[in-house]
Amino acid sequence: MRGLSVWQDWVLRLLTIALALVVAAPIILIVLNSFQTTQQILKSQTFIPQDLTLSNYSELLLNTPFLRYLSNSVVVAVGSTIATLVVASLAGYALSRFRSAPMRAYSQLLLMVQMFPIIMALIPLFIVFRNLGLLNHPAGPIVIYTLVHLPFATWMFRAFFDTVPRELEEAALVDGSSRFGAFIRIVLPLAGPGMVSVAIFSTLFAYNEFFIASVLLRDDDVMTAPVGVQRFMQQFQTDWGMLLAAATVTMVPVFLIFMFLQKYMTYGGIAGGVKG
Repeated sequence: MRGLSVWQDWVLRLLTIALALVVAAPIILIVLNSFQTTQQILKSQTFIPQDLTLSNYSELLLNTPFLRYLSNSVVVAVGSTIATLVVASLAGYALSRFRSAPMRAYSQLLLMVQMFPIIMALIPLFIVFRNLGLLNHPAGPIVIYTLVHLPFATWMFRAFFDTVPRELEEAALVDGSSRFGAFIRIVLPLAGPGMVSVAIFSTLFAYNEFFIASVLLRDDDVMTAPVGVQRFMQQFQTDWGMLLAAATVTMVPVFLIFMFLQKYMTYGGIAGGVKG
């Protein structure tokens, strides 16, 4: 029985590795072929590149505004993440601590907003932002990303705050602290891992989003990386080498986030699913 268990364990490991390779195969091919020119990619008879070159990356980083696109993506992602954390933490705390009728109505409203597709409101939002002068401005997508991600972030914060004992807040109130002071000094630090997980999900959403950014940001000075990658695809010709290099560079921050902060994402997903 022990030998059979070991054999099953190895089979499971091999199947997991094979599945991971299948899932990661497109990303691996993108990275490998980014070290080939467009001519080499079109002439190649195999998936594995033969002659590697850094010309795509040197051309991308030195002769295109792609670094500006990346910095714009960072600005938009950080701005929307900060706004989401501030608003969602306060809303989640209210849902966790106050179970009145208005709070229950607000909770149900959040579910309705979560199910509403943002694409249906994009044209009215475009008109509003045009009248406010927020087209081709980072504030436009920051506001929309915050609104889109707010219901999910609020429910996650509520799940995390539910795990913090109320007795700790009551002790702080007895010692003379205000409700907001107890929230800042007691509840929020104890929900630190939850805040990190919410920040990760919000950042990844804002960093990877394409459709809203492509509608609101059309100038090179404010264009984000997902929209900038599209610039290498022209109507009659596509620079595949530059396109794959740009996609590889764009994936690097996301890869680093997954590598170093994966445990917080898993923790946030489990806690939000169980406590919500």
